[in-house]
Amino acid sequence: MKLVNPKVTRRRFIKGVIASGAAATSSSLWYAANGQSRPAGAVERLIRLNVNGQVRNVDVAPQETLASTLRYKLGLTGTKLGCNRGECGACTVLVDDIPTYACSVLTHSMKNGRIETVEGLESPNGDLHPVQQAFVESLSPQCGYCTPGQIMSAVGLLRANPNPTREEARQGLAGNICRCGSYDSYLDGVMRAVQIG
Repeated sequence: MKLVNPKVTRRRFIKGVIASGAAATSSSLWYAANGQSRPAGAVERLIRLNVNGQVRNVDVAPQETLASTLRYKLGLTGTKLGCNRGECGACTVLVDDIPTYACSVLTHSMKNGRIETVEGLESPNGDLHPVQQAFVESLSPQCGYCTPGQIMSAVGLLRANPNPTREEARQGLAGNICRCGSYDSYLDGVMRAVQIG
């Protein structure tokens, strides 16, 4: 015998989830508007993030990772979710110019950081970043899934060391797994980016 509550539908459930998120956000705003601090243990939900040079307001759950926020709240889907446990590098972004696994940091810890995703590399006139251009010219990607993470690691490397040796480039990209095994092609791309400048 199957017990079903006829009053609970998928639509009502989704509306309830949305309403509870709105209630949590509005309570945070109420405390701020009335000059009161939140009760002990309460976590701020509406935060400001500096992403690709723009300050964005976003409603964030206390346990939400930066990768989830970027992809599902801000629509920056260049940040890929691979292993979701800090092993593959597909979610690599730059935080204050340092390559960071976005799946391994909580969004709340990024409030004072400058976050850069692969979408932020393109110039305002549409020109590709030198690393992106070099990867295209070197035919670096195969399936392309790991490419945004590889690009962000390469950009971070070249900002710290504009003229790396091939071995230094290999170490700089060591945290990014390519299931296609296109490692030498990615290294060719990095070395070409050094020449492009």
